[in-house]
Amino acid sequence: MTENALTRWPTREALGRAGTSRPRRMLAWAVRFLVLALLLWGAFSQRHVGIWGALAAAAAVLLAGLVSWAFFHTTYEHRLVSSLALMAVLLGIAVTAEATGFRGPALVIWCGCGVSALERLPLGAALPVTSVALASFSAFNNDVWLTTAATVAGMALAGYVLRLDAEARGGAQRLLAQARAARAAEAESAALAERARIAREIHDVLAHSLSAQLVHLEAARLLIERGADRDQILERVVAARGMARDGLAETRQALSALRGELTPLEEFLTGLVSAADGADVTVTGERRPLPAEASQAVRRVAQEALTNVRKHAQGAKVQLWLDYGEHEVTLGVRDSGGRPGELTGAGGGYGLRGMRERAELLGGSLDAGPDEEGFVVTLKVPV
Repeated sequence: MTENALTRWPTREALGRAGTSRPRRMLAWAVRFLVLALLLWGAFSQRHVGIWGALAAAAAVLLAGLVSWAFFHTTYEHRLVSSLALMAVLLGIAVTAEATGFRGPALVIWCGCGVSALERLPLGAALPVTSVALASFSAFNNDVWLTTAATVAGMALAGYVLRLDAEARGGAQRLLAQARAARAAEAESAALAERARIAREIHDVLAHSLSAQLVHLEAARLLIERGADRDQILERVVAARGMARDGLAETRQALSALRGELTPLEEFLTGLVSAADGADVTVTGERRPLPAEASQAVRRVAQEALTNVRKHAQGAKVQLWLDYGEHEVTLGVRDSGGRPGELTGAGGGYGLRGMRERAELLGGSLDAGPDEEGFVVTLKVPV
């Protein structure tokens, strides 16, 4: 037996009442009342002491009960010196009871001290206390030696079994508390992840929509500064208003997507390119539903790529393709190149950096750069 095992206290979960069933608590209280009744009966059944002696014995029984309660409290607080002092008081009460002719109560107190010490004290302190208590019981018990030995062994075994049972119950309580903490942490983490996802979706939708609006509003401002025709300016303002309306629709669609109410991806991309001049879409591979986050990533990247074409390559032809691979889906957007727009530096959505971060969050990748003619954006997302 290691030194740690000798000095280690039973855990507070083991010494407390948490996790104890109601029938077991009732049984424990019944045992306590039975012991108290036996002690009081022993105090009043001795005729040689008279009424005052019986009252003094009853007071000693009540004192023993109070000291026992204090012992349970100090052991729960893991206060060794106080616990040993209280145990010494109980043993002293037992010795006094034996000396004054109250042998029955003395034997009960000695047995109780032996069992309680093994159950609630560190083994290094419990073994000496139990040895003293049960040795005192053996010395003054009138039964034959075999009966006394069996009683002593039974008391020692009972104390150790109670200790093991309490430790098992305490271990179960700790595991239950850890499981509850883990579930709470998991729920909190899931809530934070969901809030981050919602914030990312709304941010991306608004960034795309506001960026597109800013393109048209900046164009309107430049046209006004140059004294352009009223119809040209109005066209830009109307386009900005349409972008605002589309942004609201996209926000509603994003919220619907978060609830799992997604329109088919091919239908979305077809509608997206139909609103862009000179754009077409090609879908290859076996079409199948995608996870919500993967589908949203494809949608947002397609939107941002087309917005960038309008800003940086006016008049360019755009090819958009979607390929359903076995383990990943690939989105490509290629423009044929065009004249640098007057609004190249105007505004900005969440851009290439935001698209790349979105892809990496899903374990995918995004490549963007010039090719022989224009600019290519390629998104790969595992599914």
